[in-house]
Amino acid sequence: MRWTACSRAGSATASSPPECSPPPNGCAGADVRLDRAVAAYLRHISVERGLSAHTVAAYRRDLDAYTSWLAQRGIDDVTAVTAEVVARFAEDAASADPPPAATSIARLQSSLRGLHRFLAREGLVPDDPTQRLTPPKTPRRLPKALTIDQVERLLDAAGPAPGDTAETDLGGLRDRALLELLYATGARVSEIVQLDVDDLARGDVLRVRGKGAKERVVPVGSYARASVDAYLARARPELSRRGRATPRLFLGLRGAPLSRQSAWLVIQQAAERAGLTAHVSPHTLRHSFATHLLQGGADVRVVQELLGHASVATTQIYTHVTVDALREIYATSHPRAR
Repeated sequence: MRWTACSRAGSATASSPPECSPPPNGCAGADVRLDRAVAAYLRHISVERGLSAHTVAAYRRDLDAYTSWLAQRGIDDVTAVTAEVVARFAEDAASADPPPAATSIARLQSSLRGLHRFLAREGLVPDDPTQRLTPPKTPRRLPKALTIDQVERLLDAAGPAPGDTAETDLGGLRDRALLELLYATGARVSEIVQLDVDDLARGDVLRVRGKGAKERVVPVGSYARASVDAYLARARPELSRRGRATPRLFLGLRGAPLSRQSAWLVIQQAAERAGLTAHVSPHTLRHSFATHLLQGGADVRVVQELLGHASVATTQIYTHVTVDALREIYATSHPRAR
């Protein structure tokens, strides 16, 4: 990476600072403008780490708030940011009115740590001022899963069954295929709306591009495959005719690729028609997928692979859900449980 935002005292004019190429030692001790440092970091997580546009946008919002706070205090280069400055920013962010949730503060601190670790690793600063930053304690919230009966009601409310050949509701055929695929694969909604038709070429498996541009292969059950086939045969050709040619699997009613927000709305509307009073989101189907697999006896590491989790610890939260269900059944069924 080539840096043009560095200048050493007495070695360059303000209008033409010299380039520096870390490592080793990079421009440590030099002035590095915060705005350029942030821009370089965002490029790094987007291009080199392959994070999604949604994740990069969240980092950008956090770091914009951070650099604005620093600018108000006359700090515009990274070498002026100390551990004390970072701690003061964290305190101010936590004491905002209304007070932010602990999860929001944790995400903000994660953005700061990512930026400063990157700068230290590139040799642009001598150390990382976020090392002593203490993350807030966040309550562990167990994922909420639907029952199998609720999932079936949701899918039936989304659109016609694939065997109903008399049905010509283009949106309904698409919505049924969308929800069937979400539940059958446990994929994130951002992964599903980015699918191309060719990603289903092998029929019984789906190629999913997840976080960090990592690919995984997930089996597709017969119910989901039948719904997708019905959508491809009876709905997508007409939807595609209405817009510009695109390889995307799921299309809106005007022929454009279906957005993440539109997919969320599809699920909300199906939940209302199904009479589900609990909050239902795309991630609810992902939670239900994992919970039902574990309840059916699947190994947690298999579920980890299917979900695309980097660490099995992330997947193990679902084991707590099934253990809680076992405790409840035991408490209500065993004669000497109480």
